[in-house]
Order: sequence, then structure tokens, then C-alpha cells
Amino acid sequence: MTTIATICARGGSKGLPGKNILPFAGLPLIAHSIRFALRHPAISAVYVSTDDPEIAHIAREAGAVMPYLRPAELARDDTPKLPVIEHLVAYLEAQGQTITRIVDLQPTSPLRTPEDLDGCLARADAPDAPGLVLSVFDSGSNPYFNLVEEQPDGSVSISKGGGLTARQCAPKVWALNGSIYVWRREALAHAAQHGLWSVPVAAYAMPPQRSVDIDTADDFALAEWHYARQPSGT
Repeated sequence: MTTIATICARGGSKGLPGKNILPFAGLPLIAHSIRFALRHPAISAVYVSTDDPEIAHIAREAGAVMPYLRPAELARDDTPKLPVIEHLVAYLEAQGQTITRIVDLQPTSPLRTPEDLDGCLARADAPDAPGLVLSVFDSGSNPYFNLVEEQPDGSVSISKGGGLTARQCAPKVWALNGSIYVWRREALAHAAQHGLWSVPVAAYAMPPQRSVDIDTADDFALAEWHYARQPSGT
């Protein structure tokens, strides 16, 4: 099995400009995900897809392969991520590579640990493995208990069910944290055409303190706070 890592990083960011390359714990933010992937024995190479020459330069310096600058039609604000990954993998296959599994890492999730990726890969290697394993966390919110949605008349009501008086009685739900996605090659190709939820999906739960997704300055500060408290070597 040939497993590669992909990291998608556009140059534009409205919530926190330049977030993918802002200094984080002594390195550009994206470099943490690149180094993380390079250190894992299951991953043969790390590829970055970006439209930004500065991100490309920093990615190369960190050890990633930059096969091209992403075309403009795949770098818009509203461009879905899956066609971007599929475009990269298809390009590599056209160059003669055989790829059976893709580990996609979000560059704005620097708090994942090797154990988190090990857990995702173990689930992906199970006999009943689905097309995709993705990382999740318990956000503390639940549509059966404390999540409401607006109705046509402007009022709000519980999102699902009739409303429960105790969270412990509600079905278990998870929030996507975006940190790790482990794709089977054929599942990625299908999902790029038909959407993520068109393939069987399994979840791997990470703790909330490792699930910060950096999109704002407050997220950045919180991630730094948690990073400083991680055991050394993670």
C-alpha cells in the first residue's frame, strides 16, 4: 500500500490573513503539519497544493513536494476541497505514481499527535474499513439537547427530536475537527464527484484540546496555549 499525505493551503484567508504561514511555536504554521507527516513511517511523501508562491516556498523548505501551483479555478473562496485533492492525486498518477491511500492534513490543525494518526490508520486498516476515516471531537453541543435552529416565522426550536431534559439521554454526536482525513483512493475519486457523504465514513475521536481549527486570531492564541502544554515530542 502506498500512502501519501496531502496538505491544501490557499493564499487567501479572510478570517486571519496569511494564517497558513504565520509563525507558530517557532515555525510557519503549515510547517508543523508537513513535519508531522514526514515523521510518520506510514507516509511515503508529503505534497502541498497551493496557489501562493510564498506558501510554496515555505512548504518546500519544510520538506514537502510542490509539483505545481494550483490553477486559479481551484483556488477560489468557494472551491470545495475534494476536487483540489483529487486534482493533485490524479496529477501524481499521471506522472507514473501508484497511490492507494491519501492522508489529508489540514494545515490549520497543528495540535494532532502521532497517536491520533495511528488511530485513524488503524481504523482504515480494519477488515470492515470504510472509504474514509475522519477525525472528530465532542464539542459539548447536541442537536437533540442544546442546539436550536431558526424557523420560518423567526422563532427557534430544538434541531432534532422533541427536546431532552438531560444531555446524558441524547444520542452521541460528534463535531468534525478537520484535522485528519484518511481516504481510500477509489473513495476519494467518487467523493470528488458526488460529495464527501456519498461514501461510507468512520470517525476517530480526538480530545477537544487537540481539535482547535485556526481560523481567527483567537483560535491562533488558543492553539498556541494548548501547544505549549503538550508533552514534549508530540
